[in-house]
Order: sequence, then structure tokens, then C-alpha cells
Amino acid sequence: MYTDMFKAFSEQTEKTMAPYVKFNKLVAKNVETLTELQLSAVKTYSEMGLAQVKAASGVTDVTSLTAFGGQQVAALTKLSQQMMDDSNKLQSLAKEFKDDLEQLTAENVKAVTPA
Repeated sequence: MYTDMFKAFSEQTEKTMAPYVKFNKLVAKNVETLTELQLSAVKTYSEMGLAQVKAASGVTDVTSLTAFGGQQVAALTKLSQQMMDDSNKLQSLAKEFKDDLEQLTAENVKAVTPA
């Protein structure tokens, strides 16, 4: 008797908690992807900055200063492109999360709405 009661309680609790579990998994996946994106961006920007410091330390005369100036334009172009790419990735991640959340919400509303 008690076994059946605990089994029914367990199943009911599992059904009740299922939407929360799905939501938590969705958030965890989003946070993981966002963290990977941020770590990748930090690494890329750090490498770019370090490359510019090394290039600046190589300036010894007017000729190397002129070459460094040309490299700065290329570096700024690369930085601008990287920032655009990161922005697009972030927007894509946000849209995917929103779509997944809307789908989860629709599933839950459908599950609790009487037919």
C-alpha cells in the first residue's frame, strides 16, 4: 500500500517538476554556450592586443613607424570584423534561446490546457 502511494507521489512530483527541469537545462545550455563565446572573444581580443604591443615595441625609426601605422589600420579592420562576428553570434544565441523558451512555454500551455 505504501509502495503504491510513494510511487504515485513520485510520478506526480516528476510530472510537476518536468517543466522546471526542462527550463533549467535550457538555461544551463545557454549559459554554457554564452561562456564559451565570451572566453573565445577574450582570447581573440587578448591575442590581438598582444600582437599590437609587440608590433609597437618593434618601432625603432620612421620607416618602422610608417609600417606600424599601416598595420594599425589592418588591425582596426580586423578588430571591427571580429566585433561584428561576435555580435552576430550573440544575437543568434539570444534568438535561439528565445525560440527554445517559446517552444517550451507552448508545450507547457498545451499540456495544462484542457482539450
